[in-house]
Amino acid sequence: MTVPAAASPAWVDTHAHLFLMEDEPDRVLDRARDAGVDWLLCPGVDVASSRRSRALADRLPDRVLWSAGLHPHSAADWPAAADEIAELAIDADAIGECGLDWYRNLASREDQVLAFREQLDLAADLDKPVIVHCRDAFRDVFEMLAEADLGARAVLHCWTGGPKWTKRFRELDVTFSFAGPLTYPTGETLRLAARHAPRDRTMLETDSPYLTPEPLRGRANEPANVSLIGAALGQVWGVEIDEVARLTSETAARVFGLPRG
Repeated sequence: MTVPAAASPAWVDTHAHLFLMEDEPDRVLDRARDAGVDWLLCPGVDVASSRRSRALADRLPDRVLWSAGLHPHSAADWPAAADEIAELAIDADAIGECGLDWYRNLASREDQVLAFREQLDLAADLDKPVIVHCRDAFRDVFEMLAEADLGARAVLHCWTGGPKWTKRFRELDVTFSFAGPLTYPTGETLRLAARHAPRDRTMLETDSPYLTPEPLRGRANEPANVSLIGAALGQVWGVEIDEVARLTSETAARVFGLPRG
């Protein structure tokens, strides 16, 4: 009697900027499928990318979800973009990428806070998840999410906080999403933090084409690499990689829903 081979684990990449990559989205998606990625979410960072993400999801509804939002780097554009983002958001799977970035400060803090607050309000009004960018702004993002009270529908994209902030944000019942830095030699503080991330509120992402995980750093990132981040998380949690795939994929489905194809 022949025993069938165990199926490879199925992955979800919850954050991949397909329109910032050099290769065509279809080719990127084909490589992702070959690497065991069931589906992914393509986030908007402005009106144009939100439209393109919607068009891709409409064409490939079994493989792509999408979001509509304005990135904090472009927060000064919020007054002009707000109405169209709000209109796109009605059909989107999530709001964002939005948030605060006190590292680059490419928009004023006042503009970033306004754009973030109004996108949080939009997520609450539409009862949709929101993808949150937080860089060197942990305290302010924490206070704004505490006020918004979105629970697990607030997704901390590319989480880089240490144990202290992970424990604090965990009290808000948010969802954590880990990316390539979890694999880096310099990522020990983040790996310590990941121990405190609830296993039923943790997801994976590549943030392609950025933050390529080890051992592939130096190349452009892509969704096919998400299992490398999953392997690192499995080492932190002390569980098999198949279990990481199952847990993180189930969380992604609970937060964002499943592709409609």
